[in-house]
Amino acid sequence: MGAFSIAEKLDRLFRQVRPVSPQRDQRHEGGQVEPSYMAVAEAIRATQGVPISHTYIWQLRTGRRDNPTVAHLTALAAYFGVPVSYFLDDEQTRRIDAQLDLLQTIRDAGVTQIALRAADVSPRGRETISELIRKVWESERRPQ
Repeated sequence: MGAFSIAEKLDRLFRQVRPVSPQRDQRHEGGQVEPSYMAVAEAIRATQGVPISHTYIWQLRTGRRDNPTVAHLTALAAYFGVPVSYFLDDEQTRRIDAQLDLLQTIRDAGVTQIALRAADVSPRGRETISELIRKVWESERRPQ
């Protein structure tokens, strides 16, 4: 296993990715909402047909279980919208985590107005906006 454990990676996804089922969400520090284990398990079973329990997901997240099947990793990755390589390749984990950080920064900055306006922009225009935001974000993250 690499520098990051499955538990750390799964915890990061729970903290960063928006919930699928709002009525079963749990709040944590900063008021951010995360999906419940039950909601994740139910969604995976319903949409992917992969048998998985909320207890097993909790065990993976807390490190009590650390050797999930490829089917479970694939299902969790699909639920959270990341490639399964997120769990298997630490370099991929770093890249995706950087993208998740950017999304969180955008959320925290209240950029919803920009997003709503961008919906009426051409795909090429949205790519340009996205690239500009990424460049600003990267420039502000560089050590001075």
